[in-house]
Amino acid sequence: MVDSLAPLLTAHLEEDEDSSSPLTFDKILEQSLSDFRFSQFLQIVLVGLALTFDAQQIFITVFTDAYPTWHCLDHTICNPATTDICKIPRSAWEWDGGFKGKSVISEFDLECSSSFRRSLPSSTFYVGSIVGGVVLALIPDGSLGRKQLLFFSSFAMSLTGISIFLSSNIWIYSFLKFVIGFARSQTGTYALVLISERVPTKLRPRATMIPFTLFVLGFMSLSGIAYLVRHASWKILYLCTSVPAGIHSIFIYFFALESPRWLHLEGKNEEAIEVLKRISPANKGYLESVSSRLPPKETLDQTSSYSIKDLFIRKWAFQRVTLVMIIMFGLGMSYYGVPLAVRDIKVNIYLSEALNAMVELPTFVVTPILLEKFSRRSSVLVNCLIGGASGVLCFAMSLYGRTKIAFALELGSFFCARIGFNLMAVYMVELFPTCVRNSATMMLRQALVVGGACCPLIASLGRNIPSLSFAVFGFAMSGLGLFALLLPETKGSSLCDTMEEQEQRDQALKTSQS
Repeated sequence: MVDSLAPLLTAHLEEDEDSSSPLTFDKILEQSLSDFRFSQFLQIVLVGLALTFDAQQIFITVFTDAYPTWHCLDHTICNPATTDICKIPRSAWEWDGGFKGKSVISEFDLECSSSFRRSLPSSTFYVGSIVGGVVLALIPDGSLGRKQLLFFSSFAMSLTGISIFLSSNIWIYSFLKFVIGFARSQTGTYALVLISERVPTKLRPRATMIPFTLFVLGFMSLSGIAYLVRHASWKILYLCTSVPAGIHSIFIYFFALESPRWLHLEGKNEEAIEVLKRISPANKGYLESVSSRLPPKETLDQTSSYSIKDLFIRKWAFQRVTLVMIIMFGLGMSYYGVPLAVRDIKVNIYLSEALNAMVELPTFVVTPILLEKFSRRSSVLVNCLIGGASGVLCFAMSLYGRTKIAFALELGSFFCARIGFNLMAVYMVELFPTCVRNSATMMLRQALVVGGACCPLIASLGRNIPSLSFAVFGFAMSGLGLFALLLPETKGSSLCDTMEEQEQRDQALKTSQS
């Protein structure tokens, strides 16, 4: 495997020239992709752009479902600063600009509807993500392949987004949002897996940061696009994001390369070698010389006998899964809810969402520092407490009219929510062995989405009690973050492959600490 690889290219060549030495596909992949080339970078960007459009669909309701501004027509019974438009005749007021289609709220006459109905499209989107996350995760790896799954996920998301232009009422719109959530539920997973399986081990940490960065850029670009079409119908914003996403999915189908590792495991060695040749043409001669010596298919490891049920039948695994999902639920509420609630602080919505996206970029630098300098458990705990306190203080400052301070605290809360997600993603890898790590990661992501599904309803409460949602999100992050105290510390420990190996290591740690 990777641990047995020789570090130098010459050592690999000497090994491969000896016909008696064992040859694995890992050795071939590490050798041929040892140098990071521009063609590899283009492939990573092509696949990673899927997360750009995914981010736009996640946060697009911040603009399309916003409560538009209005003005009085009859000033004898109407005052925009104090009057409740639900208590005066419709003829006494009008939406600013006289354009009813600026928002979902105004087009579908939801200004006096319940919080549940106003938040229905956003909620159905997250419900679709939850359902899709479970259903699509059951598709066997050998059915379509990484590239095909990414293509179908991206294409279905973009096609449904375009169809929203034809929605005529809140119920059709909510159903289409559910379909979008279902379609994009595993887009990030497909893209990250495809990228990680096409780069050598030493480049994998850097390569996987590229799609995360593109996700943030998608969030940032959404604010600019929304500002440019601010005077048009809210449906135009869906067209401006969904059409490019559809074009990108077509590019994935024709130009993205399949995972060579997946092709090899499916017994398609010739196709796998051909992919490696296209990624690294300079090593074409080496690949041709070793392709005939490659075994038809590697023997399956013992880990294949494990399944997601092992996370529930073993007490220690079930306890860890439960604790991690609780923490991720709180982080999900803050990460997805804070950008939705920021419109209640009375700041420029376009500027605020762009700044929310920008504060995510430093998290990719701060997170590795925290992981190297401090323990996993204390990093998660302190981060959640600081982020939660920022949310509660944001609520307090907004009540006193300190808008700028409240907005700064909102950015701090969102910053901590993103760092918390990054920390927990690494923590999760170390808490579970290889045989169930994918299943555990899927459940982590589902807990995050479930937390996000609660956000639209909570954020809509801010219409009645300004900025109350920030206090709710803050208490959720800090309160649920306390459960990190019950998790074991994993810093400096090696990764395990089987459940038995994990149990033996945990027992050894308990013995050494007693």
